[in-house]
Amino acid sequence: MKEAYQILISPLITDKTVKGNYDRLNDVHTYVFRVAIKANKFEIKKAIENYFGVQVSAVNTLVMRGKMKRMQLRTKITSGKLPNWKKAYVKLKPGHKISEFEGMS
Repeated sequence: MKEAYQILISPLITDKTVKGNYDRLNDVHTYVFRVAIKANKFEIKKAIENYFGVQVSAVNTLVMRGKMKRMQLRTKITSGKLPNWKKAYVKLKPGHKISEFEGMS
């Protein structure tokens, strides 16, 4: 199995992810991470559980397609594409939360 630092690249902390990360009705927290493109749901779940010491109930993943970018080099305009990357929505079991992300909302 890969190490957690090889699977979890960084947390995605935006207004949208921080605002919608807590379901008050069911006491469930959801966090969003940028993960390795080849990581599957089972590897992501084990990495979160081992690294943060919480229990994960569900992992949803999606591949974000790279955007097309244009850039001007002197008198020539060239176009290129940013690489694809994978996003993971991690839902924790009721009563669990990651203390590193507290106070961000």
